[in-house]
Amino acid sequence: MYTYQERKFRGSKYPQKLYTAKFKRKAVRLLETSGKSGAVIAQELGISDGSLYTWRNQLAEQGEEAFPGKGHQTPVEEELRQLRAENERLRQERDILLAEYRCGAKKAIAIARLPPDQR
Repeated sequence: MYTYQERKFRGSKYPQKLYTAKFKRKAVRLLETSGKSGAVIAQELGISDGSLYTWRNQLAEQGEEAFPGKGHQTPVEEELRQLRAENERLRQERDILLAEYRCGAKKAIAIARLPPDQR
């Protein structure tokens, strides 16, 4: 009924459990409708009660956008990613233009130092 995926990190002897959004929603629904305490439900599901309450708060704050999963960003996160990419592109363009300007300014100074008949 409730599933999770284990992922082991390099250097860690304990795997991290990755729960699906469906599992998280069902766990929160159990917390809200069963009348049992969060500690009891968490123990039955094999999760920490802290995780259960965190999921409840995320679901209350974000609604359907809660638990987007890896690779599925909320609209705000997607906009932030796009703005950061644009910011990086604009920095690169600025650096190129500054380099061209400095190179051109050096040439202009060198030409200005030449005697008039050699310009």
